[in-house]
Amino acid sequence: MSDQPPLELLLSKYFKTKAVQAIQDHPELIEQILPICLTDKPPMCWRAAWVIRSAVDKNDAQLIPYIDRILQVLPKKEDGHQRELMKLLQKAELSEDQESVLYDISVSIWESVGKQPSVRYVAFENILAMVRKYPDLRNELEAITQPQYLNSLSPGIKKGITKSLAEIESNR
Repeated sequence: MSDQPPLELLLSKYFKTKAVQAIQDHPELIEQILPICLTDKPPMCWRAAWVIRSAVDKNDAQLIPYIDRILQVLPKKEDGHQRELMKLLQKAELSEDQESVLYDISVSIWESVGKQPSVRYVAFENILAMVRKYPDLRNELEAITQPQYLNSLSPGIKKGITKSLAEIESNR
């Protein structure tokens, strides 16, 4: 008999640290949990992404087959689910085409001022990562950091974004 926990129990009842440990003890669970990240079954779908993100290493090979599908479903998900999927993608090495898709999605999420500030912040982190990698994108920052995009953010998030923008500007 397997000592592996049932997925439903793992994703619904376990505290995050215990769920992450279970996945690290049973890496084969990743292949079972990643497809759950793509579903529309809250809270399991976002929780699966949340747990997997903490359980896998950067550039984990098991993420590669799911990157395109994550990018495909990302725009259609709810805010919290989008946030966790974007954070999961931050752990993956994307191709240039995948980076381009993620950049476009991130800009769209960032410009959606009605979205939760936390999901917009993660989208902005993605934008900044692309700007650092592809400095020609710096020119786009002025347009997407106009007051209408910043005013709906909490003071803490706004301060973090302002600090990141200053850092980008000082590295010109």
